[in-house]
Amino acid sequence: MKKIFIIFLLIFCIINLNACISKNSNPKKIVTVWTLQMSDFSDYMNKIIHAYEEKNPNIKIKWVDVPFSEGEKRTLAAVMTDNPPDLINLNPDFSSLLAQKETLEEIPLDATNQFNKEIIKLLMYNDKLYSIPWYATSAVTIYNKELFEKSEVHKIPKTYDELSEISAIIKSKTGSYAYLPTITENDTMVKILNKYGIDCLSNINSAQALKVFNMFKELYKKNLIPPETISMTHREALEQYMAGKIVFYQGGANFLNMIKENAPSVYAKTDIIEQLKGSVGQNDISVMNFVIPKRAKYKKEALDFCLYLTNEENQLELAKMTNIIATNSTALNDEFYNDYSDLISKARSISAKQTSRITPQLKQIRNQKEINTQVNNTVQKILLEKESIEEALNKLSILFHNVDF
Repeated sequence: MKKIFIIFLLIFCIINLNACISKNSNPKKIVTVWTLQMSDFSDYMNKIIHAYEEKNPNIKIKWVDVPFSEGEKRTLAAVMTDNPPDLINLNPDFSSLLAQKETLEEIPLDATNQFNKEIIKLLMYNDKLYSIPWYATSAVTIYNKELFEKSEVHKIPKTYDELSEISAIIKSKTGSYAYLPTITENDTMVKILNKYGIDCLSNINSAQALKVFNMFKELYKKNLIPPETISMTHREALEQYMAGKIVFYQGGANFLNMIKENAPSVYAKTDIIEQLKGSVGQNDISVMNFVIPKRAKYKKEALDFCLYLTNEENQLELAKMTNIIATNSTALNDEFYNDYSDLISKARSISAKQTSRITPQLKQIRNQKEINTQVNNTVQKILLEKESIEEALNKLSILFHNVDF
């Protein structure tokens, strides 16, 4: 009897051991995903992760939210290791830099059919794709209807040229500046130059560039844009708008909430039009994307999760919680983006429609931040008349051709 019990016990142990071995022979794949500053939307992210894991029981998503200020530094360090995250949320400028360093996995174009074609084209680097778009924003022009009517100008400006032409009339009739262009902040001036056909450094010293710089120089010289133009940020310009000191302000739809909360009387007089254009006619757009490091362990799984996160249903849900623009084509055609029932909905709808014309865009180069800095320094020298436009642009052109940016 004792022998039978021992034999039974051995058989039981062998069966359980085999079950454990079988279970451990196919462990879950842990796919690590980094996002930037998404902790406020943890319920949204966790819901999507849970749904994805239920559909894919062999995969476990490890979500890590990284502070925006640390994103680039931590990513650069991570992609050089042998165990980077599988999917990382970045901006296109830094993604392009990593692509140049050959640290990113190329994304097959046939995997991106769900996205807006213009946005995919925008993200291409050397005719290849290294990132997947997540969400976008596109600035609109916010203006004070009461002040504009007071100026007795009947045609609402659609371009920088048209707004510049009526700046003197607006100031004389209203006592307010037409606008405060933050042309020394980040890539503002580079984007304006792009709207006038300057889409690569080789034509930075051109007739069109001279025209753009001269337009702002004349406005500054005649005190038709505030002296603070050479140093103010878009947040400071927004404060000027809320104080009634400028008539037009260009920014994201999210700033409408700030106006509504901090200057309700100004908000009551506010309306929205499309963003100001240049001679080419395209719109600015800012995109947040995902990249897959070349050394990632689960590249195929990372792409699959990313495409799930950016499908129509999930993008629309995020859009309804925020003021972002979906990058998914089907989501962009949803009725949600045709709502003009209030000012914020109108701004969102206009922003979404602007994605139909966002190219040509300035080609990304090795160190875009340094390019922006050099262009902004040139703007300041020209407005302060420390150099002529011709001299400043010639120096800028020589610098860009002689230095490996």
